[in-house]
Amino acid sequence: MLTNCKICVAETAGFCFGVDRAVKIVYNELDIRNKVVTLGPIIHNDSVVADLERKGCRAVTLDEVRAEDTVIIRSHGVAAAVYNKLEQIGCEVVDATCPFVARIHSITAQKSAEGCTVLIAGDEAHPEVEGIRGHCSGESFVFDGCKQLESLVKSRGLEKKKLAILAQTTYNKKKWEECCVLAEKTVPQAEIFHTICNATAERQKEAADLAKQSDLMVIVGGRQSSNTRKLKAVCEEYCPCYLIEGADELKGIDLSGAGSIGISAGASTPAYIIKEVLRTMSEIINNEEEFNFEEALEASLKPIHIGKRVQGTVLSVNSNEVYVDLGTKQQGVIPASELSDDPSAKPEDVVKVGDVVDLIVLKPNDQEGIVTLSKKKVDAALGFEKICAAKEENAVLTGFVTNVIKGGVLVTCNGVKVFIPASQAAPKREFDLNQLLKQQVEFKILEVNEAKQRAVGSIRLVSREQRAAAQSAFFDNTKVGDTINGEVKSITDYGVFVDLGGVDGLVRRADLSWNRFKHPSEIVSVGDKIDVTIKDIDPETKKVALTYKKDSDNPWEIFRANYEQGQVIKATVVSITSFGAFAQIINGVDGLIHISQIANQRVDNVADILKVGDEVEVKITEIDAEKKRISLSMRALLPEDEPVYDSEAEEEADEETAEAEEQAAE
Repeated sequence: MLTNCKICVAETAGFCFGVDRAVKIVYNELDIRNKVVTLGPIIHNDSVVADLERKGCRAVTLDEVRAEDTVIIRSHGVAAAVYNKLEQIGCEVVDATCPFVARIHSITAQKSAEGCTVLIAGDEAHPEVEGIRGHCSGESFVFDGCKQLESLVKSRGLEKKKLAILAQTTYNKKKWEECCVLAEKTVPQAEIFHTICNATAERQKEAADLAKQSDLMVIVGGRQSSNTRKLKAVCEEYCPCYLIEGADELKGIDLSGAGSIGISAGASTPAYIIKEVLRTMSEIINNEEEFNFEEALEASLKPIHIGKRVQGTVLSVNSNEVYVDLGTKQQGVIPASELSDDPSAKPEDVVKVGDVVDLIVLKPNDQEGIVTLSKKKVDAALGFEKICAAKEENAVLTGFVTNVIKGGVLVTCNGVKVFIPASQAAPKREFDLNQLLKQQVEFKILEVNEAKQRAVGSIRLVSREQRAAAQSAFFDNTKVGDTINGEVKSITDYGVFVDLGGVDGLVRRADLSWNRFKHPSEIVSVGDKIDVTIKDIDPETKKVALTYKKDSDNPWEIFRANYEQGQVIKATVVSITSFGAFAQIINGVDGLIHISQIANQRVDNVADILKVGDEVEVKITEIDAEKKRISLSMRALLPEDEPVYDSEAEEEADEETAEAEEQAAE
């Protein structure tokens, strides 16, 4: 007698949704029909099968089916060819295939049609696996564990083939995860589908956790049941484990020495059998504590309806959907489109395995045991509260432009789509709103309609306020002589407008460069970031004059620092006139070689001796810094021969020279 022994029963023990659904379908059909048969035992549990036989339902093979029969397809599912054969026989068919198995059929049929080789983790002889392979139109192979997968890939030359890899719904989760890691390394091109039933995975996990805390485990279920055998294999890694089909088999187990005993059961085990095992075990160890499985089972089937707010724990994430545990027998599924309002967001970037997320029920399907959920609708509901608060607080929000529609754009912020009219979105007239698409923008809320969950905002209002604030700060803090970095906004013939951050300043032509140029666009381009110096500010008119020229770049200052009168230098002829030639000394500084200073003899035509581009050696004969004039002479460097000049002509030429130099300086 073990009066101090503690018994703990796994909450997930017993019928899974698919098995429970299939058994109920059979009993319902027996109530309204005769000649009800199941295509093979409805579940791997002799007690249930025997009870159905007593009520008139036989388990038959396909060859035994007759046209007058009502044939129930069990939860394991069947191959496509079986459906075709039943249609030929002409019998009535009731499909009790587990929805999770039916989903695998759909995946295999689609991927096989796309040319993929389908690899299935499971028991090749199991009816579920046979049914799955029966929906493949191309190659399919079965493996059990990493070694078989690795061998299969090598022996069949699958390294570069298109592959779809999935698992039997009752497959060992730990082995499956190991296989997935191996597949990602050896066949990275494979598309992996996580198809282990949530109830199976949860049952295995809970049983393993219970086994770690127990001295002994008892698994209740049929020995022909694949998931029951796998449950035993999971538990016996941690403690001694026994598989029994009913309470009478407890007599063959030595319970002495066990301070704690854990009980779990396969998906094919009815609640009444588990209850009987618990009662018998309690009598054996004189433990009167009982566990009501029927109540526990009903409690796990929590009512779920459209619009209900629920919490779920993320079980798996793939490119198309996310599976979550809702704490019920139903499987929660979040389609990728219901995860986020951002169409570019990948599911794995939004949620991770283990995350607990708030969700809204979109569509419960009790027949299939699947609940379609939405995360983005919860986010939107919470986000709209923030939108309303921003309206009250006149706060600036940040969002992304997701759509350009008739009359404006849609901006997503906190999961809510805010409409921005074109008049409030465009910075100027005839602006292409498509330039805003997928851009991050700042805006304010103009109005909200809580009943319709709609909001209208303005980008321009924020821009206008920011510009006004920037202008005020500029005129308060900026003075003549300050150097500021700005962006070239526009270019005209007379100068360049520069955005100084809320204030536009003008750089006139004369203040752009010390060098000669034909058009301001030769100096800067729209969009250039340039440093400019404040030349003048008029606070009343808000006009700002700028200069782009830097004193350190003033060519005359450079010339004065490096050249002097009497110095012999080399210069390049840049223009020819009737009275002489202008030669560039440095960039921005030219000197005049008067016609009388070109040669020792009389020169009637300068072009006969010099041409543009010639490099000549000259002597600086005069520097007028005030008027910025420089006189150069080639003649001063030639041997002294007696020249013959017309003094009157020379005087006229000197007058022309003076005028030309003044024009050149200007």
